[in-house]
Amino acid sequence: MNEPILKIVKLRKAFGGVLAVNDLDLSVARGTVASIIGPNGAGKTTMFDLITGYVKPTGGQIIYGDKSINGEKTHVIAGLGIARTFQNVRIFPDMTVLENVMVGCHLRSKAGLFLSLLIPPFFRKEENAIRDAAKKWLAFVGLEKKSDEAAGTLPLGSQRILEVARSLAMEPQLLLLDEPASGLNTRETMAMGELIVKIKEMGTTVVLVEHDMELVMDISDAVTVINFGSRIAHGTPVDVQENPDVITAYLGE
Repeated sequence: MNEPILKIVKLRKAFGGVLAVNDLDLSVARGTVASIIGPNGAGKTTMFDLITGYVKPTGGQIIYGDKSINGEKTHVIAGLGIARTFQNVRIFPDMTVLENVMVGCHLRSKAGLFLSLLIPPFFRKEENAIRDAAKKWLAFVGLEKKSDEAAGTLPLGSQRILEVARSLAMEPQLLLLDEPASGLNTRETMAMGELIVKIKEMGTTVVLVEHDMELVMDISDAVTVINFGSRIAHGTPVDVQENPDVITAYLGE
């Protein structure tokens, strides 16, 4: 069994008197697709917000590799190798498709504003390298022919894939995908599933929050079910499908 890349131990997040995440335990094996499912309001997105530093935990531990990342700033966590997408697509609609992915590449750039002003040749060389890297990621996700189009003109399915490409440009070891198939038709959902498997095959670990059960069951190595902020089941897709607690809480009789 692969070693864990992410461990969550007794994680808690309270908003006022409401426990959005309640003593949640989770272990994600390196090099796998791990899916998190549960009803709306179960705490899935809050869990992603806690992992990536958008909100601070009330209690518990988040361990990435062998390092606790509790309370770290978002840019520090991104620099450690964790990237994410969001339920609602967050692209720069007036920028080109290529420019959107270049934004992700800039996380690994060495030239800040100061260096770019003082050493223009160095800056230009690095910017050309970033452009080439962005083109590589667009080819990886199949959007290379759209590189010069305004991102906001793409259909939703392509926008979601673009957001994945921008996240991949950050060169993450762990990629968190928050409902990447939301709003997609059957063909687009199949394409997203194929892309997620491709990402796993190149060695990146994927944690997937998703409501499309067919997609989850097709591509997941492990599935964790949470309800009211707590884990109620964990196992293979088949194990979870047959779990009576899951059937009652989420999948339906």
